[in-house]
Amino acid sequence: MTFSAADVDAMRRALSLAKRGIYTTEPNPRVGCVLVRDDQIVGEGWHQRAGEAHAEVNALQQAGEAAQGATAYVSLEPCSHQGRTGPCCVALAEAGVKRVVAAVQDPNPAVAGKGLAYLAEQGVDVAHGLLAEEAEALNRGFFSRMRRGRPWLTVKLAASLDGRTAMASGESRWISGAASRDDVHRRRAWSSVVMSGSGTVLADNPRLDARLAEPCRQPRRVILDSTLQTPPDARLFESEAPLLLVCGEQASEARAAALEQAGAEIWRLSGQRPDLRQVLEALAQSHEVNEVMLEAGPKLAGVALSAGLVDEICLYLAPHLMGDAARGLFHLPGLAAMEDRVPLEIVDVRRLGEDIRLLLRPGAGGAGE
Repeated sequence: MTFSAADVDAMRRALSLAKRGIYTTEPNPRVGCVLVRDDQIVGEGWHQRAGEAHAEVNALQQAGEAAQGATAYVSLEPCSHQGRTGPCCVALAEAGVKRVVAAVQDPNPAVAGKGLAYLAEQGVDVAHGLLAEEAEALNRGFFSRMRRGRPWLTVKLAASLDGRTAMASGESRWISGAASRDDVHRRRAWSSVVMSGSGTVLADNPRLDARLAEPCRQPRRVILDSTLQTPPDARLFESEAPLLLVCGEQASEARAAALEQAGAEIWRLSGQRPDLRQVLEALAQSHEVNEVMLEAGPKLAGVALSAGLVDEICLYLAPHLMGDAARGLFHLPGLAAMEDRVPLEIVDVRRLGEDIRLLLRPGAGGAGE
């Protein structure tokens, strides 16, 4: 389908608006909408918070009667189902919009083309596929949950230039600089969940919440703790962010009660050790979790990579050396030959203060899906 330069400009504006909801729309997708009539923007809006008006409704309210005969550019297909708000496809048709361009179809089976189909039935000219890649990237976690039944998983690591994440003693504070740590807090804020293991909790005693200058939605913290070794006085309990401890079926009832009294929610799964895939799928189903950032040691990070669950690696490299006795990035036993290497694709390289941030994804033939 052919789109004009004006179409592209309007959709880029819709995507820019959608990004304003990056910290607030969970579990809903981030969506922006622009209404154009006679080559002029007459209304625009974005989905600001789950349970509140969608982007299309906000844009229509701003446009008023000027929406009649306008083209609507929406970064995600208008919804067609009744949820906490009404169907946006109906609102667009009733407002007299003559054309709707969606960046990408909604992966939600409750919508999945039905919104565009309804608009076409009402005589509205519809199209989709404009800047689809950018639109899907903005809501990669939502697409992952709808298509794969699990969240998008990013492994966050900080390492020295020789790839070490902690000294042999376990000491790791601080490997990266202040600019990198600020970036981590921003990434926590737009994640649904920050996940770690009990080993990291015992070694580092982190809070794992988002600490930004501006107000932000706090991610849920999820700790994989087979036998509930997390202390009730851990710094995790100093934050108001929700805390979920996932344990095995043999974990102590007394420990569970003490941790619940301290403020944690306890998930007791079958088996002695929680299965990471099972945990991710359960989070998607029960809590509508879209994106998980895993901040853990080499063992849990290695388990995630070996299981094909890692979608992205966010690696902060600091300009110092820690020596060959220090701990590595991933525990990956069994890599004996060059052909066993895990290939990674470099997606982005950025300087943050004195550090370098690498965004990487498991490449073709690697451990990722």
